[in-house]
Amino acid sequence: MKRIFTFALAAATALGFGLTACKPSGKNANSKTIANVGSDTMLQLGMAWSEAYKKVAPDINVEVNGGGSGQGIAGLINGSVDLANSSKTIEDKEKADLKAKQGKDAVEVMVGYDALSIYVHKDNPMNEISLEQLAEIYKDGGSVRNWADLGVSGIPGAKGDAIVVVSRQNNSGTHHYFKEAIVGKKVEERPDRTQLNGSADVVNLIGTTPNAIGYSGMGYHNDKVKTLKVSKKKGETSVLPSVESTLDKTYPIARPMFVYTAGEPTATVKAYIDFILGEAGQKILKEQGYVPLPKK
Repeated sequence: MKRIFTFALAAATALGFGLTACKPSGKNANSKTIANVGSDTMLQLGMAWSEAYKKVAPDINVEVNGGGSGQGIAGLINGSVDLANSSKTIEDKEKADLKAKQGKDAVEVMVGYDALSIYVHKDNPMNEISLEQLAEIYKDGGSVRNWADLGVSGIPGAKGDAIVVVSRQNNSGTHHYFKEAIVGKKVEERPDRTQLNGSADVVNLIGTTPNAIGYSGMGYHNDKVKTLKVSKKKGETSVLPSVESTLDKTYPIARPMFVYTAGEPTATVKAYIDFILGEAGQKILKEQGYVPLPKK
């Protein structure tokens, strides 16, 4: 059973209890560095948090790297990571591996939400799509392979009518969520999809490829792409991703974001998590295009 903890101490309080005596999971006893690895969806957010935290705790270095949610959790398991960013819930096997190798349980903290956006090129005349249509685009043997199958024609600059399907790599938490929520756990994805390692890479490719469609975090939108409205079924009301539509659950493909530690966090890591959950950290999260936790 996963253990979910709420960290209520203020960062300044936690910082007052001898940081040099704390031993992060992957560091020596005198380390003041937090190794923070994981979700590419959360990469730019993690970097923004790290930069802002330096002003709160100048003697603490939060080193942020991406690689995917699976990469961050793997780092917890092998002891090289103090804090794993993840856009998916940790799996039972990962929890078991952590317990076997580190003798510790995974501690999960929800830090906010991300509305998974569906992107097309800015010149694509399409404005909305359903989850059913997305499934037919992405699954192996699906019925939608050309833009004409969706009633779309005349995309400026498009080479032919075939849909260029863009996806994330398999160890990505974003891919894991999309696969389960849209394609289905037991359904194979189309093998000819383009798999990319980063959230920004997906959006950048779509922005230069008129035939393309793909998914990425809401915070990665730029002026070269269009965000589609999404409905559960064709003909139903479609909704754009936003803070409001995520919190009221009218947007159908929003998901929580987490950070994980191996066992209870050290005072150093706990203080940083408190900062993330506090007013300043949640403000940064919203400014980066994500959805903050609702105020209780």
